[in-house]
Formats: sequence, C-alpha cells, structure tokens
Amino acid sequence: MATYLITGGAGFIGSHLSYALLQQGHRVINVDVFTDLYDYRAKIRNVLAATGCKSVFDFRYKEADLRRLSELVRSADYRLEVADIRDREALARICAQERIEAVVHLAALPGVRASGLQPLLFQEVNVDGTLQILETMRDHGIGKWVCASSSSVYGNSSKAPFNESAPVDAPISVYAATKKSCELLGYTYHHLYGIDTVMLRFFTVFGERQRPDLAIHKFVRLMEQDEPIPFFGDGETMRDYTYIGDIIDGTLRALNYVEGRSGVYEIINLGGSAPITLRRMVELLEEKLGRKAVLDRLPKQPGDVERTDADIAKAEKLLGYAPKTSFESGLERFIAWYKGGQVQ
Repeated sequence: MATYLITGGAGFIGSHLSYALLQQGHRVINVDVFTDLYDYRAKIRNVLAATGCKSVFDFRYKEADLRRLSELVRSADYRLEVADIRDREALARICAQERIEAVVHLAALPGVRASGLQPLLFQEVNVDGTLQILETMRDHGIGKWVCASSSSVYGNSSKAPFNESAPVDAPISVYAATKKSCELLGYTYHHLYGIDTVMLRFFTVFGERQRPDLAIHKFVRLMEQDEPIPFFGDGETMRDYTYIGDIIDGTLRALNYVEGRSGVYEIINLGGSAPITLRRMVELLEEKLGRKAVLDRLPKQPGDVERTDADIAKAEKLLGYAPKTSFESGLERFIAWYKGGQVQ
C-alpha cells in the first residue's frame, strides 16, 4: 500500500482518481480548498462518492459542512485536508505527518475565459501554487509526481494531431500560459533536484461528476430546463473529448511509470483521439435527450482555440494507454448519471 497526496482531490478528476486508488488498496491524502468557482456541495458529494460513504448529508453552511465531512470520511485509508495549495505552512504540516510516496497535482483554477477576467488570481493559484507544491516536495524528500497540464498549451496550432514535440510558445489564454509555466517549473525542479515528473496534457475531459460549469454538463442542464444554451461561433470548433474513465486509466499508468523509474521528465498527451465539432456535440445531445436545443448564438470568445486533437502515440508507447470509451458512449453514461440524481 502506498500513500498518495492528491491536490484537488474533491474535484471532477480528483474524486475519480481517489476512488480508483482506494480500490487498489492505497491511501489517499486529499488536499482541496473547495473553491467558490461552483457550489461546494458538488465537491462534498464527490468526496462521499469517492470514499463510498453512504451517510446522508444535510447541508447547513460551508465551514461547518467541511469540518463535518473531514471527520465523516477520515479513515485509515483516506484523509481530507481543506487547505489552499498556496498555503506553504499547511502543506508542510501535512507532509510532515505523512510518508507520501508521490504527489498527483490536479488543483488549479480552470477556464480559458475566466482566466482573462482574473489573470492575477490564475497566476497566483496555478503558478505560485504549483511552486509551493514543488518546494514542499523538495523540503520533505518527495521525489515523484504527476502534474495535470492541458491541451490548451497548444494554442491554435496548425498541425494536427497535436504532438508533444510541437512548439508551445504561443499560448492564447492566460490559463494556457499558466499551464505552460507549470511544465517549465516541473522541468526545472527535475533538473535541479531530481524530482521525477510526468506532465499530463488532458484533452477536454467529460463524464460522470463533470463540473457544472463545463459545456456538456451546462448544456444538458439547460436543455432539460428548456432554456437556451450558449453557442459560441459557427459551431465548427472541434474538441478531442476524453472520457473520465480513460483519463483515470492514463493517470494511474503515468503514476506507475514515474514510480518505477528514475531520471524521468515526460510530457504526455491523454486524449480520446476522435475530435468532434460543437455542432455535432449539440446534435448528439438532442438525440440522447430527445429535445431540441435552443441556441443562444454568441461570438467566438477570446482565448478559445479552434480545435484540440491529441496525438496519443507517446502515451500508447510509454504507458500502454488506449482510450476505450467513445464520445457517444461516454455521453450516454453522463446523461444516465445526471438523470439518476447525480450522486454516484
């Protein structure tokens, strides 16, 4: 049994990863600040789902709820720490109390459009926060980590599919620039202090427990309520949607990879390798929900890329990664989760 620290472990990807590691018999330390980006109750439900806790949770107010949650789910295998990754003292306290084999760093402020509105905050959380993680790892002798990057670092690359060797020196959003910065910091700490690193460039992750502000979740909710959905541009932008189960499989493989080797620094794409247009995504939602979408047509937003398209040859070679869930099948699973009460 290994002990892993997961930052952002109460989020969409983090809660699925926590569950997977617990199922494998490992111990998870979840560091999450429960940001106000969206309703904190969604993250509480994520933690309950990840830990298999069946307790009925009657919500009151945030601070009391988080204290209760931490006590409720704490076990020999799972520990929830409500803390900000920028809080060096909190990180040091946690690492001093635990023997952590590796870190999976998922915590970040997300959102291309939001990053343009709050660039300083994105820099503080995504870049400074990552630096605090790396410094804490160095201080406490933690020499292995997997860090979440993003397909957004490719910007409007004209060469598709996107290969990890392509230059990524022209990010078109603050969010993308922060993720590129994290990759650079990861390399620096690998070079200077020997921290073995895998940077995973995630491509548009979707599936059960997806954040409510993301397109598929938002579109399903609005269509079920017969409300217009925001439709940016002409509908021809493309995204390489990747089902959460495939992302978790790839992340676990990356964790095994970095733990089993020394002198490692790798950047690896994790994608679904089958991009579809915004227009086609809406058509499939209409088909699966049996409803006609009302489109609120809006201009294309600054920072939005034209397409994402993952070259996954490196992930296949190094990790044995092979996405198994098609977009259509993943969409059906998400809709079943949404209509089933959104608790599993």
